[in-house]
Amino acid sequence: MHRIEIYDTTLRDGAQSEDISFSVEDKLRIAEKLDELGIHYIEGGWPGANPKDSEFFKKARKLRLKNSTLVAFGSTHHAKRKVNNDPNIKTLLEAGTPVVTIVGKSWDFHVKEALRISLTANIDLINNSIAYLKKRVSKVFFDAEHFFDGYKVNPEYSLKTLEAAVSGGADCLVLCDSNGGTLPQHVSNILKNIMGKFRVPIAIHAHNDSECAIANSLVAVELGASQIQGTINGLGERCGNANLISVIPNLKLKLKYDCISNEQLSKLKEVSRFVTEIANMRHFKRQPFVGESAFAHKGGIHVSAVQRHPETYEHIKPELVGNYQRVLISDLSGKSNIIRKIKEFNLKVDPDSPKVTQIVKEMKELENQGFQFEGAEASFELLIKKTFRLHRKFFDLIGFRVIIEKRKEGEVPLSEATIMLKVERKLEHTAATGNGPVNALDNALRKALEGFYPQLKQVKLIDYKVRVLAAGKGTSAKVRVLVESGDDSHKWGTVGVSENIIEASWQALVDSIEYKLLRG
Repeated sequence: MHRIEIYDTTLRDGAQSEDISFSVEDKLRIAEKLDELGIHYIEGGWPGANPKDSEFFKKARKLRLKNSTLVAFGSTHHAKRKVNNDPNIKTLLEAGTPVVTIVGKSWDFHVKEALRISLTANIDLINNSIAYLKKRVSKVFFDAEHFFDGYKVNPEYSLKTLEAAVSGGADCLVLCDSNGGTLPQHVSNILKNIMGKFRVPIAIHAHNDSECAIANSLVAVELGASQIQGTINGLGERCGNANLISVIPNLKLKLKYDCISNEQLSKLKEVSRFVTEIANMRHFKRQPFVGESAFAHKGGIHVSAVQRHPETYEHIKPELVGNYQRVLISDLSGKSNIIRKIKEFNLKVDPDSPKVTQIVKEMKELENQGFQFEGAEASFELLIKKTFRLHRKFFDLIGFRVIIEKRKEGEVPLSEATIMLKVERKLEHTAATGNGPVNALDNALRKALEGFYPQLKQVKLIDYKVRVLAAGKGTSAKVRVLVESGDDSHKWGTVGVSENIIEASWQALVDSIEYKLLRG
């Protein structure tokens, strides 16, 4: 079996999903998670297309990726410019990535109607762009946009675009089902005609408009493709891209291809839920492999059978992908996940302690209230420490008050927070302003504590997210607040839930500070 490379485009194609908007910090955090998962290539975005992507590539230079290679994405040079004077090509090189992916038209219809140039001119664009880049970066991948649609109507021309890419020095030919309308049997027939024609590896980039992106990707691999492109949870424009959360375990567990390690595979659910939380979306309970219901059994003969032999109703061992069996009448489901987290956090506690079961029950109660700990692992670590009495209180809240004042229309509101704490038997009463109520509360809390705990001066509030949990309740609905904090060497996430957004924010802010103080 040949090795299959996984190419993730969540940060570009995935970010084009309706209702998705990743901040630069979001993208950096996701990149780090993808690296933990063992993704081979991470497409960071299109440098120069917008300020956010340009900033991402600047900051991404500081990422310490262990498994992944960062990729910049762009198009062939403009027909009216020479390749060495093209702004798009220039910004691709300025991104500083060792790999660049260039997209070019492989469907004659698009060349004539979208680019409005001759078919020969398009061939030159592809060849010139790749040849120019190949002299300046380690690898260049060619995304043959609309390849399958183009091949159906004019196979000769579609193949010429691939030949132009190879001639220019392309290291991989990525066949794109850009409209997502190709069925597996058509992918199979086309690939059988072209495999072996080129001396460079073949990849597939499938969209999901016909619900066939995963199937098309797996068919391509079976016919010799050595790279699959997709996104976490199938995010992407329109109906999304091939879902790598399903592609990866199917490759590794069902087809026995080498792609990521067993240890990395066990992080699959964690990464899936992490991206969902960062994207501020609801988790899909019935998502294959990683959903809460993927290995859930609800009484009757199913439960009786899986308790004796899990394989009777489970197609894989759920632990392989970081999930677990749930017998819905049992309070013990999820214990293995807690034990795994205890090991990850390097906590010196007994994993066989009855307190683990206590944590499972408390976690279920918290989740029922709206808490989610993906993207907020610092809060989860605090929960474990509190249960095992490895936690201590650093202060007691006497009370706080937040005032928001807007004097006239068009004026920016003024936010002020007043807080009273007891620290080491001393009463601390202070106030601070901020650019919003949460920022003011955060400033007041730090102001009160920094004299006692100088290390808090290192802590920065990096990101803040609010999600309404109950649809239809309007302003009385519960909200979940996710806060990302960091110091000079570390980042961590915390969570709070309440009908009151200030209270939910307070919970997350306190967890953030306690986590830092416990770390030292």
